Amino acid sequence: MKKIYLFIILLFFSCSKPIDKPNLLFILVDDLGWTDVSYNGSDFYETYNIDRLSLSSMLFFNAYASSSVCSPTRASIMTGKHPARLNITDWIPGLEEQNYYDITKNILNGPKDRNELPLNETTIAEVLKMNGYKTFYSGKWHLGSEGHYPEDQGFDINIGGFEKGSPMGGYYSPYKNPKLSDGPEGEYLTDRLTTEAIDFIDSRDKSKPFAAFLSFYNVHTPIQENKEFYDYYLEKLNGYEDKEPITKKEGDAKTVLNHRNPKYASMVHATDYNVGRIINYLKKNELFDNTLIVFTSDNGGLSTQGKVAPTSVYPLRAGKGWLYEGGIKIPQLIKLPMQAYREIIYEPVVSYDLFPTILNALGAKYNIKNIDGKDLNNLFFKKEFDRDYIFWHFPHYHGSLWKPGSAIRNKEWKLVQFYEENTKELYNLYDDFSESNNLADTYPEIVDNLSKKMEEIKLDLNANKTTINQNYKK
Repeated sequence: MKKIYLFIILLFFSCSKPIDKPNLLFILVDDLGWTDVSYNGSDFYETYNIDRLSLSSMLFFNAYASSSVCSPTRASIMTGKHPARLNITDWIPGLEEQNYYDITKNILNGPKDRNELPLNETTIAEVLKMNGYKTFYSGKWHLGSEGHYPEDQGFDINIGGFEKGSPMGGYYSPYKNPKLSDGPEGEYLTDRLTTEAIDFIDSRDKSKPFAAFLSFYNVHTPIQENKEFYDYYLEKLNGYEDKEPITKKEGDAKTVLNHRNPKYASMVHATDYNVGRIINYLKKNELFDNTLIVFTSDNGGLSTQGKVAPTSVYPLRAGKGWLYEGGIKIPQLIKLPMQAYREIIYEPVVSYDLFPTILNALGAKYNIKNIDGKDLNNLFFKKEFDRDYIFWHFPHYHGSLWKPGSAIRNKEWKLVQFYEENTKELYNLYDDFSESNNLADTYPEIVDNLSKKMEEIKLDLNANKTTINQNYKK
């Protein structure tokens, strides 16, 4: 049966006169961890609508964010380029820029990177616009201040996207957002952003295909309960013998190992509810089949902090801010036009792959140099994929108590390097995806080879570097 569906999809793209260009719905959830969706094993959160979407999608078991924090990943999605190539390697504007910590306590200085996505970069919205699409953005942007908003980067409409990474007024109106008018008392931000996306699709120029980016602020801090679903999870929690979060030490931080936060659970549920709203709208209006749908996150879940974090991504190690699997492995779905089956993809993929994948799936024409992403359509239809390495670069200190470092993956092997003391850790992800057994001393040749490759990639990307902190005091 699956081969029949694949034939239909291939025929759909190969027709010289297709009935309609496919539409695009891109759903980006902020800080959604790998196990925050119930199809990846949560015993507490419920994501019925996301799970249902996964039944007619490519489900990625090994999808990675380009970074363990938000802005670099978002920049790479917009451009198809590695964050280090863009010199956006920290959340904007980052801890160093904000002077959030005592600089005398850090051995290194994190590098100065960009505070905005440069206007000379060609975004996916600009390409789609040139190919006849009506483009729309709703929600979190976090890629620059005024002059670098979504409407400056190819989006015809921007509702709610500005420089801040979290909702300044919280999740209920008034929003304190210059790009989003306040709603009536009690209006929930995620509901409002979804309504705006639905209204855009509903009132669109029917002669043009649409590209709608729905970028939820959920489930980013502040951890604020959704009033409609919170009581449900409080009652559900009462059914568990172990009601409290379990933690373990991770460096100077601690990592949560179970899902027991009803406030956070209600935020996940509200996100899922709104995914269901827009998917049901597409189905009701006979748009679902002819729409390419992408569902993804910008980094791992917030499970590791100096205090007890709101969620867990266990059995993955650490969480947001860290380059262990918990900070970079994410849930991701791609529903192709006309797709009506689930296929699990085990090949490691990364956020900047979405740029060429989406554009080629939609038949968009473009000519851009230095694209780092790989077209996943080759993986879907030809079962061919030619990437050997994925490289992550986070040479900054972070509120999760991560210290500057980088990581590289090649097939089953992953090397994590910490810059303060130049320590290196090696893990076999096929045998140990929890990264509990450091094999660096056992396989020094593999450490050496991956280290050399990492340096080659840094040179190619012109990756920024840490420097010695002359103000450091022991």
